[in-house]
Amino acid sequence: MRNFLTRRIATRRWLVRYPRALPVAILVLVAAVTLLASYAIEQVERQRAMDALDERGRAIASALERRANANASYLRAGAALFATVDEVPASRFRGFVSELRLDADYRGAEGIGWALRVDREDVGDFNRLVAEEYGPGLELRPAIAPDQPYAVPVTFLEPDNEGNRQALGFDMFSEPMRRAAMIEAERTARPTSSGKVTLFLSGEASAAGFLMYMPVFATDAGEVRLAGYVYSVFDAQDFLASALQLEEAGDLGIRFYDSEADPSRLMATIEPPGGRQGPVVREEVMITDHPWVLEVTGPEPPVLSRLALATLLFGLAGAALLAGFLRVLTRQATEDGARLAWFEEQNAIRDSLTRELNHRVKNTLSNVLSIVALTRRRAVSVDEFAEGLDGRIRALSATHDLLTQSDWGRTPLHAVIETELAPYAREEGPAIDIAGPDIELAPKDALSLGLATHELATNASKYGALSQPGGRLEVSWSEAEDGRVRIEWAEQGGPPVPQERKRGFGTDLIERVVAHELQCPVDLRFDPEGVRCTLVVPVRAPTVFALREQPAQPN
Repeated sequence: MRNFLTRRIATRRWLVRYPRALPVAILVLVAAVTLLASYAIEQVERQRAMDALDERGRAIASALERRANANASYLRAGAALFATVDEVPASRFRGFVSELRLDADYRGAEGIGWALRVDREDVGDFNRLVAEEYGPGLELRPAIAPDQPYAVPVTFLEPDNEGNRQALGFDMFSEPMRRAAMIEAERTARPTSSGKVTLFLSGEASAAGFLMYMPVFATDAGEVRLAGYVYSVFDAQDFLASALQLEEAGDLGIRFYDSEADPSRLMATIEPPGGRQGPVVREEVMITDHPWVLEVTGPEPPVLSRLALATLLFGLAGAALLAGFLRVLTRQATEDGARLAWFEEQNAIRDSLTRELNHRVKNTLSNVLSIVALTRRRAVSVDEFAEGLDGRIRALSATHDLLTQSDWGRTPLHAVIETELAPYAREEGPAIDIAGPDIELAPKDALSLGLATHELATNASKYGALSQPGGRLEVSWSEAEDGRVRIEWAEQGGPPVPQERKRGFGTDLIERVVAHELQCPVDLRFDPEGVRCTLVVPVRAPTVFALREQPAQPN
């Protein structure tokens, strides 16, 4: 029993001595265990997603190989058929293609063709052959180079459409990538694919694709010689799309490369929905002994899987409840001290508030006295004095309202100008444009700017751009050097400004009082086409003063 009481006393002593550390330590310990468990679950989920993505990639790669193997089988059948005849006329070739009963898109190929081997002395015979079949104007191109043993021009190509006719007569043996594939096919006597080539579709060299060649050999006087090639043309994008008919892409992104995953070797692409970038797997695809690379991008994984998120939430909730329970035990012991500290803080705030309020009232009364003195000096009658004084006091009041809304903190520059110009903004009347970046002013600077804007607006409404419907007022500002903002006031479209006039109160107020308060010179010009004024206002860091404080709560 004594040992039990001793442990309880020691525990309470720890709670009072470390009112924050003990609950935080318990919370951190339980949270760490929860995070570790969530991390382990998340790693298992991510590995499972990568395994699924890898399986999808292998399935798509297999679909590509199956689609290519189907075309290779057609080419083998064509080579076996054409090897038994002395020549391959157009009718026999078309009969062969029709007997294949291919689907409408030729199983991902742009077509199946026959390319005859043409020696240098047989060029004329070839040109006559294609001219008789397709009409005049077709001939072998380009001419056989001096170092080239023979040509392999496109002789027949099905389906017979405008795009395929553009390729008739083209010597494929003259192009290095196609020539290398044909030489390899002749050497191995089996279908061989070329690397990435540019296809001529509808007369434009634009599509990336590849070709699959199957050599046809003929026996002449006991000697076996190359007679030509039966081949297929593949638009890489269409080939990829046709393979995906066998294996849906779903929400995956797919890129198809020649030999290696390099941007310059990109053949075809299917972007993932929304352009998302998730995990990537690569699969090597062998199409008639030529290597290709398939890059499959999975959907972007969530930050946490459902199981990991549930584990994390329940674990943190349990840790928070346990820490909260310990916190309640220590709270009562610290409340009295916190209350006493709050009362002391409130006394200090009350003294600071009294000093701040006294300072602001003095500044406001000083501004009012200056306005009264200048207004009285310029007024010629009591009514004029009252009217001028009323407007200026109202301008001060409007700016005070803005400062009150912000608790005498930072005040947006555009709000000060919009407030002073609001009485003159009408649907039918002078046009007012206000533009500039978001800038906030200290309370004293906002009051001075409000007075200056009021005086300029009053003058514009009586004599300037705001006095008639065709007038236009533009107020803009921009950041200047040394932490200041430059404000431009420009009027146009109002009555001409007389160049000989007496000096008014507004001019004195802006050039003396406002310039003095802002500690920056004011450039006020009465140009004939309209008044222009440039004000430079400092962007200060106003003192942050909290007018109200909530009672400090014990932590």
